[in-house]
Amino acid sequence: MTHRFARLLSVIILVSCPAANAAEPVETILFGSCIKQDRPMPILGEMAKQKADAVLFLGDNIYADTHDMKVMREKYATLAKNTDFQALQQHAPIFAVWDDHDYGLNDAGADYPQRVQAQKEFLDFWGIEKDSPRRTREGIYDSVILGPEGKRVQILLLDTRYFRSTLKKSAERRVGGPYIPDSDPAKTILGETQWQWLEGELKKSAEVRIIATGIQCVPSDAGQETWANLPRERQRLFDLISKAKASGAFIVSGDRHWSEFSMTDENVDYPIYDFTSSSFNQIHPRGTPTDNQYRISDSTYHKENYGVIQIDWEKDDPIVEVQIRDINSKIQLRNTLKLSELQARSN
Repeated sequence: MTHRFARLLSVIILVSCPAANAAEPVETILFGSCIKQDRPMPILGEMAKQKADAVLFLGDNIYADTHDMKVMREKYATLAKNTDFQALQQHAPIFAVWDDHDYGLNDAGADYPQRVQAQKEFLDFWGIEKDSPRRTREGIYDSVILGPEGKRVQILLLDTRYFRSTLKKSAERRVGGPYIPDSDPAKTILGETQWQWLEGELKKSAEVRIIATGIQCVPSDAGQETWANLPRERQRLFDLISKAKASGAFIVSGDRHWSEFSMTDENVDYPIYDFTSSSFNQIHPRGTPTDNQYRISDSTYHKENYGVIQIDWEKDDPIVEVQIRDINSKIQLRNTLKLSELQARSN
């Protein structure tokens, strides 16, 4: 494992050092989620051709679904052997979060008994250096700032599994699943330690902030796992962005096995967008999305796909364009934002 991920490790160390951060601005970032490790994944090879500055893996990076760490390790090894995955590794640094299936079990949270061991497997697979803070604290959350002053991109990798409280279920299943909103103030998604860490990170200087979360944040609850199931936590995130006066923030998410764009301007400093890309190599069997009052894309896309974030720093008002591309890199969804639209209030 160490040899296989030596190159990835060296790239992550490079982009994390101040000298590298001050070099070239980040212009293209790819993102996506959900890989069945034993199925073909040609879309990763297609992504390798895009010459991206970074790639975000947003969870369900394998389907472990086990209490046995040997089984989890074997499934990671299957992904590592895939030539399309290897090609992508060779062309861009990869930053990852987990969702339920690579965390360990479907819909699992803080009650998953192997979460400590699963964290070690995750960090080992992704080549995280031995002296990283992620090796000594609970949870796999992390942050990195790329690019020179005035053109900085902050990537915030959230852990929405390790600390997440048990979700409330209804006796009646809706289209997306059994879960319903729960306003219990004792329940959490991120856990207090991660919340305090996130507040400090959002106060750092950056022009663009990409918040990576395995589950969707902005979309409505419709039975599925989503931040909307714990509405106090969802609003806390929006309030924290405002409190920290953190401009340039938007969310990328996965999980759903389709892609869509969502936005809310309710009780926020500026519109909060959530761009969902899923799945790398699976097609949703139902083919219809759950209800989502915050959906702003004209449609959803249900075949293999990946997301692209392109930043045009040369404009007087820099432009961020987010695309969903199919397995042949044809654009299926697109949304364009001016950076001035994502500005925190000064008071």
